[in-house]
Parts: sequence; structure tokens; C-alpha cells
Amino acid sequence: MTEEEKKKGPGAGKGAALTRQGSVRRTSLLDAAETVLVANGADASLRAIAGEAGVRVGHLQHYFPTRAELIKAVLERALDRSLERLAVTTGLRAVRDDPSALEGPAGAADPDEVVAVLLAEQEDPQLVRLYVEVWALAAHDAEIAAVVREFYRKYVAQVEAFVRYGRPDWPAELCRARAETFVALVEGAALLRSGIAGCRSAAMDEQLVRCAVQLLRD
Repeated sequence: MTEEEKKKGPGAGKGAALTRQGSVRRTSLLDAAETVLVANGADASLRAIAGEAGVRVGHLQHYFPTRAELIKAVLERALDRSLERLAVTTGLRAVRDDPSALEGPAGAADPDEVVAVLLAEQEDPQLVRLYVEVWALAAHDAEIAAVVREFYRKYVAQVEAFVRYGRPDWPAELCRARAETFVALVEGAALLRSGIAGCRSAAMDEQLVRCAVQLLRD
């Protein structure tokens, strides 16, 4: 045993193992909750989620005492994944959400690539259904609405950072307006392209891509 291990005591290793185990269990519970939320929407119950996870309701509540806390955690995780994909795709990150301060590789992605990746996400019916449920819940739950607003604030900031990187000659107000319009266009298109509204066509996809790319660079 090293001197460092002696200082930490004999229970230190067990504590770390329990922490890792708890993290794995928490992830599995969130996976189950996401599955049930997509299937049942606002009617998703703790009992149904516990059943999907193969645990008792009491075990589920040990990690998430209330249904509201669980749903909020599911949404935060899903939205954070989307933001991370966007950051990876653009090759840029807004430092402390400040569009004027960027960090990333020497070259950012091409706007065509960014649009292609974002629209490809809309090919996943489960992901789109989850977002539809998010919007529906946000309309009636102030806490969920706050999570959604924070997500879109960061989403717009990330797109704005990308626009400013590609067009440093544009004024800040224009970059912001382009970013907001881009997000509105892409997010609104998700409903039509997902098949929920049944209005998708090849011609629409072509025009959507053209307009989205123009917002980022022309």
C-alpha cells in the first residue's frame, strides 16, 4: 500500500468503486426513463420507468426522489448530448458562452458539413420524438421550460460563434440574428422532416439545406 493510500484509509478504494457503480446505475435509470418518456410522453410514470429499468420504485427514488427531478435529468442529458455533437461538428466552442471568445482547432468545419450533421440527427425518430415530448412538457412545466431555454441559449451561442469565425467581417448583431434564424429554421424543420407532420419532400430538403448554409456564410 502506498503512503497516499494509507492516508486515505482502507475504505477509500471501496468509496471510489461505489461512486463508479452509482454512476453506472444512474445512467441505466436515465436510459430507461428516456425510453419510457419517448413511448408514453407526459404520462411516463415512475412505476413504468422502474419496470423498464428492472428495479423497484424505491430504488429509482433513491437516485431521483421525484418524477420531476428524473424527467429534468433525462432532458438535460439529452440536450447536453446535442450541444456536444454541435461543438464537435463545428470544431469550435464558445468560451463561457461568449461568442466573441472561441477555442478550437485551426480550421472549423465547412458550413455544408455542419448543416448535414444537424439534419442527419432528424433521421432518428426516437430522438425527434424525445424533443417533441420536451417541447410539450415545457409548455406546462416552468422548471422544464427553464432547461429548454438554457439549451437554446447555448445552441444559439454556439452557432453564433461558428458564424463569427467564418465571417469576422460581419457585425455582432448580424451574426446573432443569423444564428437565431438558423436555429429556428433547423428546429422547425425537424417536425416536418420527421414524418410527424407528413410534409417532407426531396425539394423541401434541397431548399432547406440551401437556406441553412446561406445563413452561416453568405
